[in-house]
Amino acid sequence: MSFQVHIESGCTSHFELPKEQQFRKWVETALLPFREDGDVNIRIVENDEMIQLNGQYRDKDKPTNVLAFAYHPTTDDPEPLLGDLAVCAPVVVAEANQQNKPVEHHWAHLIMHGTLHLLGFDHIESEDAEQMEQQEIELLAQLGIPNPY
Repeated sequence: MSFQVHIESGCTSHFELPKEQQFRKWVETALLPFREDGDVNIRIVENDEMIQLNGQYRDKDKPTNVLAFAYHPTTDDPEPLLGDLAVCAPVVVAEANQQNKPVEHHWAHLIMHGTLHLLGFDHIESEDAEQMEQQEIELLAQLGIPNPY
């Protein structure tokens, strides 16, 4: 079993970010039911950078909490890189406060949510959304985090 999580922060706000070991635990928890290895890059961003990314890749002119960019290898060789996550710290904190939940729990949920996207999960169709949400609920419960929905 080999998981690598690389964290890069472009966040200049004075938010208390989770520790690298927390990010690693959340990614590993999401990956373990599906894979025995994988690399995930996580970039923590500010609103401006997230607006740019969300506009460029989703044609939306506003920040969002997390974007997932899955890596699709061009050969049949197994590639440990699953992809990249961009997470907007100001949005994560604001959403947690609006939803009256611990910020750390919301971070965990969004990192797992993004990791599931890297594995191919989606929530465009209602049936897929139900499956993805159920997976998130079960994974979060393993860490003692209540149902985020």
